[in-house]
Amino acid sequence: MKVKDADILIIPGYTNSGPDHWQSRWEAKLSTARRVEQKEWSKPVLQDWVAEVVKSVNEATLPVVVVAHSLGVPTFIHALPQIGDKIKGAFLVTPPDVSNPKIRPKHLMTFGPYPREPFTFPSVVVASRNDHYCEYAVAEDLAAAWGSLFIDAGESGHLNSDSGHGPWPEGTMVFAKFISQL
Repeated sequence: MKVKDADILIIPGYTNSGPDHWQSRWEAKLSTARRVEQKEWSKPVLQDWVAEVVKSVNEATLPVVVVAHSLGVPTFIHALPQIGDKIKGAFLVTPPDVSNPKIRPKHLMTFGPYPREPFTFPSVVVASRNDHYCEYAVAEDLAAAWGSLFIDAGESGHLNSDSGHGPWPEGTMVFAKFISQL
């Protein structure tokens, strides 16, 4: 599959992805990419966020490839039962451990626990060994449950602009290979 043959849905996490974040850069570069907008980025409510993902998928005119980061990952996973078969692939980066009572801010736990049913479409989970929102072993376990290809990003923090991943060329290369195989 080529980018032009898919609606690329960018699903940011808590507080959105700023202009230097790799998701924003990808959205600007990929001709068919668009962001799932949330009404309240800093006070997320699971049902509201899921509804926006479902709405965005339903508006898609092409097969959908999801690019979710952080809290966007559980949002997408919880939306799956309402989406149907439009999803052709998912690229999931640094899923937070929303079952960990130590997660901050605390209201992120309202997005857990994760459904663990295997996906019916190809997927990739990218995780860092020192992500303060999720232990590496938890991310690896989630990827296994979902049947996702698991990619070790090394010690990369939360893979956002704060951890130095604005352009994130390695992610661009992995995503390009992923979408070409769909």
